[in-house]
Amino acid sequence: MGPIGVPELLIIGVLAAGPVLAVIVLSGLLSGRRAKRLGYPSTRAYLRAAPRTDAERRDAADLALKGLVFCMLGLLFPPLVLVGLLPLFYGGRKLVYASMGLGLVDDGEQPSA
Repeated sequence: MGPIGVPELLIIGVLAAGPVLAVIVLSGLLSGRRAKRLGYPSTRAYLRAAPRTDAERRDAADLALKGLVFCMLGLLFPPLVLVGLLPLFYGGRKLVYASMGLGLVDDGEQPSA
């Protein structure tokens, strides 16, 4: 068996860095700092609510774009698709809510039909 070449080192590096990158990204996305800064009691409440301010709309766009970038990187490195799906879904959902004008009423305040 010959020495390890550059392609093998690249593959080993990606396989080693993938889980570490996934943990860093998911912990950053799910940290409560963003929710607390924007006035929500928990991250779950923040992700479920429609954006009410311009700062929340910018944050939703940022979240969706981060998810899209990770999904696009997933075309090269398949595990990154799974990392990108969560922010892409929640960011896109918040952007659709904002574009529909649903930021005027929270989800929890609406009566059930």
